[in-house]
Amino acid sequence: MKKPATKSFGILTSGGDCPGLNAAIRGVAKATMGIYDMNVMGICNGYKGLIEGEVKQLSPEDVSGILTRGGTILGTSREKPFKVTGDADGEVGKNKVEAIKETYQRFGLDCIVVLGGNGSHKTANLLKDEGLNVVGLPKTIDNDIFGTDVTFGFYSAVDIATDAIDRLHSTAHSHNRVMVVEVMGHYAGWLALYAGVAGGADVIILPEIPYDIESIKKHITKRAKGGKAFSIIVVAEGAVSYEESKLSKKELKKKMKESSSPSKGYAIAKEIEACTDMDVRVSVLGYQQRGGTPSPYDRVIATQFGTAAAELLYKGEFGKMVAKVNNKIITVPLEDVAGKIKLVPKDHRLIKDARMVGTCFGD
Repeated sequence: MKKPATKSFGILTSGGDCPGLNAAIRGVAKATMGIYDMNVMGICNGYKGLIEGEVKQLSPEDVSGILTRGGTILGTSREKPFKVTGDADGEVGKNKVEAIKETYQRFGLDCIVVLGGNGSHKTANLLKDEGLNVVGLPKTIDNDIFGTDVTFGFYSAVDIATDAIDRLHSTAHSHNRVMVVEVMGHYAGWLALYAGVAGGADVIILPEIPYDIESIKKHITKRAKGGKAFSIIVVAEGAVSYEESKLSKKELKKKMKESSSPSKGYAIAKEIEACTDMDVRVSVLGYQQRGGTPSPYDRVIATQFGTAAAELLYKGEFGKMVAKVNNKIITVPLEDVAGKIKLVPKDHRLIKDARMVGTCFGD
């Protein structure tokens, strides 16, 4: 075996936690330690730890027995070192980047492996432009990272959300209620779509398809007249009405801030109650979608991504993100990923499948 291009590297987890982070850490660390004899440095609390020099040596014992653990053994944060809002912040941002470079050099790192979502990969690409070697692994329950068909964490969240929908079916049926189930997804509705279809939702509301409350009313009223007095409505937290879709980001943000409803699920519930005589309840799944043990699929894909990253480190192929496309593990240049969001296409096959079995999308 030829000499590895990487002798020592740091690994960090950035942004919101999700199932599979520890499995990915394990995949990278075990392969690089066991096969390539690399030095693995754990960076605590995401980019914040990289700025503040919170770095520790990882041993084989540190990454043993973590495959099934939720969360991240390294900790995480939503630190954005390049974010600037003014002259003073600009200077602070510059100092943060310099601090990152100093940490990189002080600990003798040849590369940084970043486990993160959209924002984290945008930062990773900016660090690459600053001259640092970076490799990315795509994690998020939203499944909205450009350049990969799937992210680890997504299918675990689908399992959790589907289980919740299954449980809500019984209470909705027992009480003849309309149950509005709000799931995560600010800009992309992958989680709402997959969990909604898997859970047999009657209505699925995605950010990509603006809804008309009259369309929803018509659908659930028709169900009631047909003898089904209950309905399950799955709503992505970033869903917007047809009227809201015409607003600018600033106008929409202002409207949401002034709304008396704490979230989109509650807003839709109010609209339904205002135009029907149906009994409506709301269940916001929240952070439980991101917690707990990763599903077997996520353990597998996180391991695959981790070992693929180890191969990149061995070869010295930096500035790339590991991805899965057409069921194959590939790599994508970070500049092709940064600043992009993978939205659900309106002609996506699963939307068509759902419509064919009678699901309403509120349009």
